[in-house]
Amino acid sequence: MYLVDTNIFLETLLNQDKAAEVQSFLRSTDLNIVFMTDFSLYSIGITLFRLKKFALFISFLEDIVVDGIDILSLDPEDLKTLDQSVQQFSLDFDDAYQYAVAEKYDLQLVSFDKDFDRTERKRKEPAEVLE
Repeated sequence: MYLVDTNIFLETLLNQDKAAEVQSFLRSTDLNIVFMTDFSLYSIGITLFRLKKFALFISFLEDIVVDGIDILSLDPEDLKTLDQSVQQFSLDFDDAYQYAVAEKYDLQLVSFDKDFDRTERKRKEPAEVLE
């Protein structure tokens, strides 16, 4: 089961360099085993709204969230432990949040963010998942 980081979705939504890799991953992977955090959803919304890509956000919600990927979050008690990951692995808040969700639900992180390589859980890029 996979926790997909914000940058994976933005890669394809913004048609960046590895968009095809992400699209292949999303088409080939059962969305019942793919998760994202509420933090990622809001970050994607913030980014797309800042770019005035409102319709793209709605399309993303309908295609990915409503009919597929479940959204996971942390409880306030869980948030109290984020500082440990920040200090231990030199993560920023958003990476610590993703890491904590992956830990809580025992998920493999899928991300282009190399900061996760410093953690115990590591990460995989979409192409590595498909191997």
